[in-house]
Amino acid sequence: QVQLVEAGGGLVQAGVSLRLSCAASGRTFSSNAMGWFRQAPGKEREFVAALSWSTGHSIYADSVKGRFTISRDNAKNTVYLQMNSLKPEDTAVYYCAAGPRWTILISTPGAYDLWGQGTQVTVSS
Repeated sequence: QVQLVEAGGGLVQAGVSLRLSCAASGRTFSSNAMGWFRQAPGKEREFVAALSWSTGHSIYADSVKGRFTISRDNAKNTVYLQMNSLKPEDTAVYYCAAGPRWTILISTPGAYDLWGQGTQVTVSS
C-alpha cells in the first residue's frame, strides 16, 4: 500500500523559509496529481498548490503565489513545497495529497484519494 509521509514542518519566525517534503512509499506509485493543502485551527482545509507529476504543470492559491513553489523529484517519488517569506497567517497543518489524474477540480480535496498525516507549520510574528 502506498503511503505519503510529510516532513519539514516546524516553528519559525515570520520572513524565513521552510521546505516541506512528501515522500511516497510502498507499491508502485501511479498518481499523476500531487497537491498541498493546509488547515488552520477552526478553519476548513484549503488548497495551497498542485503539480502534475507527468507534465510538471503547477498551480497555486492566490495567498501563496510568488512565495511558495511546488516541485518534484521523480527518482525519489518526492514532492516538495518551498515556502519563502512566511507569514503568521501561513500557520497550519500542511497535508500532501495524491490523486489519480489532473482535473479542473485539482484545487479541491475531492480530487485526491491519498493523504499524508500532516506536518505542523507555525510562524510567529
